[in-house]
Amino acid sequence: MKTRAITGFFFIIVMLGSMLLGGRVFDAFYLILAILSLIEFYRLMTGSGSSPAQLLGVFTGILVYLTSVLMGSFDPDLPVHSLMLLLVPVMAAVFIQELYRKSAAPFANIGYTFLGVIFVVVPFSFFHALGYTRLLGDYSFHIPLGFFIMLWANDTGAYLSGYFFGRTKLFERHSPKKTWEGFIGGVLIACLAGYILSLFYAELPWYQWVTVGGLIGCFGTLGDLVESMVKRSINVKDSGNLLPGHGGLLDRFEGLLLAAPIVYTYLYFVTNL
Repeated sequence: MKTRAITGFFFIIVMLGSMLLGGRVFDAFYLILAILSLIEFYRLMTGSGSSPAQLLGVFTGILVYLTSVLMGSFDPDLPVHSLMLLLVPVMAAVFIQELYRKSAAPFANIGYTFLGVIFVVVPFSFFHALGYTRLLGDYSFHIPLGFFIMLWANDTGAYLSGYFFGRTKLFERHSPKKTWEGFIGGVLIACLAGYILSLFYAELPWYQWVTVGGLIGCFGTLGDLVESMVKRSINVKDSGNLLPGHGGLLDRFEGLLLAAPIVYTYLYFVTNL
């Protein structure tokens, strides 16, 4: 418990610093985080008997993330399309490499290579984009910070609600401890956190902050369940051991994997960010 508490304290400090120290730190930190999480995913798949093309997958992930960074700058002179076109030979190389491998399941390897990029790097790219919107102008930490506050509020609310009132299992097959009561409590607490954030950050009206809190509560929980499904399918408890007492990076950012793309999509269509 002591190790978990110490790790959690420094984790929060690092996360806050990554957003408060400016745009360049934000860009670099989440690139590193996305790639480390991708490598963790590939190690999980390798441990289950598959053999994804890790080097090419990482290179693809870097290109996807950097494309998102350049698109977020809104500068038409930046070579966004050139960077996107680089993805074509890199992705083709994944198939070519598999031709030379002696694998019993070549398309499983190819599938896991691309799944890692889609499941891990793309969500981090959407989260990164929340810091660079026309709504905010230049980089602003308000929405990314608000995202994590609501995500943490959802986790805390779900735990407390489930502990005191939990009776009905949510998805026992994938996560035996989650309950509908905990899920509902987590969503309500995330919405409350969204309303409180609206009192400090006026970029969004209060009802949109609350809506974002509800989306994070719903899809953050769904992300937790999906990541649990992945781990149970390959019979592992934690995605890694990078964070003592907490497991791996995917264990800590599982709620972001589905919530970040959904939140960005909602804000894009509602606020034209």
